[in-house]
Amino acid sequence: MNQQSAMQVDAGFNIPDPTQIERLEGKVSDVEWQTRVNLAATYRLCAMHAWTDLVFTHISARLPDEDGEERFLINPYGVMFDEMTASSLVKIDTDGNICQDTPYFINPAGFTIHSAVHMAREDAGCVIHVHTPYGIAVSVQKAGLRRYTQFSMQVYDDIAYHDYEGIALEMDERERLVADLGSKSLMILRNHGTLTLGPSCGTAFLRMYFLENACKTQILAQAVGGPEALHEEPEDMGHKVYQQGAAAFIPGMGDNLVWPGLMRKLNRVNPGYDH
Repeated sequence: MNQQSAMQVDAGFNIPDPTQIERLEGKVSDVEWQTRVNLAATYRLCAMHAWTDLVFTHISARLPDEDGEERFLINPYGVMFDEMTASSLVKIDTDGNICQDTPYFINPAGFTIHSAVHMAREDAGCVIHVHTPYGIAVSVQKAGLRRYTQFSMQVYDDIAYHDYEGIALEMDERERLVADLGSKSLMILRNHGTLTLGPSCGTAFLRMYFLENACKTQILAQAVGGPEALHEEPEDMGHKVYQQGAAAFIPGMGDNLVWPGLMRKLNRVNPGYDH
């Protein structure tokens, strides 16, 4: 935790209403503002799909380098997903230092996981990590995600696993997490939750949609009995379905097909993320 964060915690929690803080549009670059808007929208979309754990998970987005230094945006600690705004998001560097004037602080556990992925993967424009009952229920299963449904087979070949090491506060876990992730774009963190990445918020969200639905349908199917009661497709079918669905994750394909409609729905049911 950086000095600013520590000072705020020592002084007591003071979490301002994110809709009432100063609007940053016009005070940051156009690229940063659009990234802020998309990321705030992603938080609210995750809330809409019930992929939240109060304030204890994170979504981050990379910003263009400033003076050769990487920066990315992450949620202010204490702000709920369904009330996130573009202006309340906190800009930090790869060491977790806050790089803007803000009344907020960040959760160091979020920084540990997300900074690791952003630093290791150039294609990690957005990283989503959530704790859902269904995702965690699959994460504790020794066999992991099974080829029970089309949902799971559409992402099956792109899933990595990372063993549980406790709450993600230790910086040396980053090396092991990145090694386990490799070139995959989805991860099941054992006993913990799920993670996806993509070059854009839209792609990362679409991957999470398939992964979370794969986990949910697996748990629902397992409610009728063990493996003897369920039909699992063979591995070659899993590979086939993954290849058939791969176009959905090509930048400009699935994200552009789904993201505009998600924005229209969000503007109807929970506007204000672009404050």
